[in-house]
Amino acid sequence: MRLILVWSFCVFRLVEGDAMELTDMFGEIHSPNFPDSYPSDSEVTWNITVPDGFRVKLYFMHFDLESSYLCEYDFVKVESEDQFLATFCGREATDTEQTPGQQAIVSPGPFMSLTFRSDFSNEERFTGFDAHYTAVDIDECLEKSDEELACDHHCHNYIGGYYCSCRFGYILHSDNRTCKVECSDNLFVQRNGVINSPDFPNSYPKSSDCLYRIELEEGFFITLQFEDNFDIEDHPEVTCPYDYIKIKAGLKEFGPLCGERSPGRIETQSNSVQILFHSDNSGENGGWKLTYTAVGDPCPLLEPPPNGKIEPSQARYTFKDQVVISCNTGYNVLKDDVESETFQIECMKDGIWSSKVPICKIADCKVPPALGHGILTFSTPDNLTTYQSGIQYSCHHPYYQMVPNVTGTYTCDAKGIWRSAELGRRLPSCQPVCGKPRFSRSLLARIANGRYAQRGISPWIAMLHRNGRPFCGGSLLGNKWIVTAAHCLHDELDLENPVLRSNDVISSSSFKIILGKHRTQAQDDTEQLLRPQTLHIHPSYKPATFEYDIALVELSEEARLNDYVMPVCFPDGLPPNDAMVLVTGWGKQFLQRLPDALMEIEIPLTDHAVCKAAYAKLQKAVTQDMLCAGEKQGGKDACSGDSGGPMVTLNNRTGQWQLIGTVSWGDGCGLNDRYGVYSNVLLTLPWIKQISGVEY
Repeated sequence: MRLILVWSFCVFRLVEGDAMELTDMFGEIHSPNFPDSYPSDSEVTWNITVPDGFRVKLYFMHFDLESSYLCEYDFVKVESEDQFLATFCGREATDTEQTPGQQAIVSPGPFMSLTFRSDFSNEERFTGFDAHYTAVDIDECLEKSDEELACDHHCHNYIGGYYCSCRFGYILHSDNRTCKVECSDNLFVQRNGVINSPDFPNSYPKSSDCLYRIELEEGFFITLQFEDNFDIEDHPEVTCPYDYIKIKAGLKEFGPLCGERSPGRIETQSNSVQILFHSDNSGENGGWKLTYTAVGDPCPLLEPPPNGKIEPSQARYTFKDQVVISCNTGYNVLKDDVESETFQIECMKDGIWSSKVPICKIADCKVPPALGHGILTFSTPDNLTTYQSGIQYSCHHPYYQMVPNVTGTYTCDAKGIWRSAELGRRLPSCQPVCGKPRFSRSLLARIANGRYAQRGISPWIAMLHRNGRPFCGGSLLGNKWIVTAAHCLHDELDLENPVLRSNDVISSSSFKIILGKHRTQAQDDTEQLLRPQTLHIHPSYKPATFEYDIALVELSEEARLNDYVMPVCFPDGLPPNDAMVLVTGWGKQFLQRLPDALMEIEIPLTDHAVCKAAYAKLQKAVTQDMLCAGEKQGGKDACSGDSGGPMVTLNNRTGQWQLIGTVSWGDGCGLNDRYGVYSNVLLTLPWIKQISGVEY
């Protein structure tokens, strides 16, 4: 009798008793003669094989076999290699027989065997079965039924297989499932540190060899302290055959170490230690952790210097320990004649300190700087200059005053610097008192036609003296500068080419400056004869028109201020028209001869427009940098030889005389409707201060 097997994609002819080998990924299996009655006394086997990584899934679409106790007559049996999976028979499941129903049978591996058997007779007509099978993928990552297939960290399934990967910091071992770490080059050079197995306190990686090296300077001795939480795979009979720690310290070796008992404290007595940790390809132990410290030979205890301290203060110092010596406030560390705020020394490997403890020296501000024209007073009778000592500056009274107006008290601070509460490190200066003559002048009566000045009444006036005679006047600024007229400092100019050239300026050695002068020709006992050093003519000066007719003379040495030599003050503004001003000088009077002594005259300031109109008739220009003074009817004026001399006015608020002009030019001397013309000092004041540096 011949049987026919029908597939969904092909038809096979099967001889009764043969086994059918099926290797496709899916297929259909019929009982013989299906859907007609199956024959009696038949046995057919189908062997289904799918690729590795797959299983066989079998389910029945139709099932109709003869019923019998424990499927004794006709049955379908399903097996997988040596494993029995199921036996089915009948039409309905009973207590003694089982039908597949909706049940699907899945093989544990890539092979399944299905056998159909019928006995010698059938009491009824039975149609048999219609079954389907398909290959289904095995998810090895979920099942992990085989220890050899498990991944250490991550498992990735794909159709027909799987692969493993590792967490960051791990690499896949050659078995393609175990994760290990690369930990063979760990170097520790600090005196203290912590070392532990990878991932501690979680399980350490498999198949790894970790090497930890501690390398310190010679003179240190390393101590290892293992924590109590210690767990390395062990064996009850063999010493550390799987995982272990081995320690090498100089010529000494410790280990192998494993199990759950911590090694505790290990004194290596070496400055170089190697720790080898080995793990095999199995196990889930927690690992280990240790703290290492290093100590060296002790150094003697240190005593802080008087007025100083040592940090850190310890009961014991060993090799490489460092201490810093510092001093109390107001003291400095002194070592090898060099002062500093701190000094550091170190314990050496042979048990001695790198240097002796220095001393603490009190901060010394040294001798304070001298104050020009000032007086220095110490607050202590022995003139101490050390920390918290005090000094006070004052100026030579009454000819100099302190600028700014501060107490002048300085204290030696902790850094050895003289310091003032108002000025810090900056010194005040003693500036000349200006514009306050020691002799009073009565202004109750007008001065008519000029008169001899009282001696010392104009202590700022200077005489420019050459060839035995005065040729111009000037005014003292500060104690080393004279302001005068620019035209006084050059020789006669070529009228056809009235341009001032550098070689037209007279030599500073060709004339002298006399201060404290009163009598014109006779010598006074109050005189100071000074030599000019440099000459400065205003850059806008025009000889032809006398514009900006102002100049500065720097003296070769400072003038000695006294009752007869005192500077004049700078102007803080111009008085109104008709205000009375004083002009002084040794110029020729109406008789065309020099006076016997210094002359002064009181005249009113003239309106600029009136003066300008008066000289316009003579085709002479009165420019904005000029001032005019005098009376319309004449009779009062500066004359020849007064050039460069001062025109001053009294500031009623401060009681100081201020220089508002210098004698420049005019037409004749005291003529009707002819006013004296003066250079405006207020207009040129920025240039004067810039060149001279004088500040009151």
